[in-house]
Amino acid sequence: MSEHATLPTLGDLAWAPALEHPELLAEPVLAALTAWADADPRVASQVAVTEIDPEHAETATLNELHGLPPEASANCVLVAGKRGEDERVAACVVPASTFADVNKRVRKLLDVRKASFLPMDRAVEESGMEYGGITPVGLPEGYRVLVDSRFTEEGTTALMGSGVRRSKLLMPGPLLCTMPGVEVVEDLGIAR
Repeated sequence: MSEHATLPTLGDLAWAPALEHPELLAEPVLAALTAWADADPRVASQVAVTEIDPEHAETATLNELHGLPPEASANCVLVAGKRGEDERVAACVVPASTFADVNKRVRKLLDVRKASFLPMDRAVEESGMEYGGITPVGLPEGYRVLVDSRFTEEGTTALMGSGVRRSKLLMPGPLLCTMPGVEVVEDLGIAR
């Protein structure tokens, strides 16, 4: 894709360049997208945002309502584990048709004895994002961002949170995989 590629769209939603609609982004997401766009001009033209009804932010509901293919959705879960006194936190981004293999794959990647989902209140507080809108874009320093390798495939899209429940981000999967700090991981998600 060239840096002037067209903005991605999905379903019947009205998409616009994300950086032109800061009101639809959580503060840390806007800051991260802005910094990323400064380093990679494709971000300004290939990261889209759309406003949604926050009551329909859940993946299955949103997909059904707006005719979105489930394989386009990128689910982001925050996981933590400890190695001695050292806590390790990661965002795991997997296609919605899979689930993050927290007990085996993620635990090994974090090199911890036990990995579990970050409690909701802590995830919201540390990320500066709303629950149900947490996205890998703009997470705190020190969080690892693990992205399933399926998103490297040409033609894939990543439909995900924007940091707020009332909108969604959409970008080409391969672009997501180039986001600063991303670690692409084979088989991070397990088919449902």
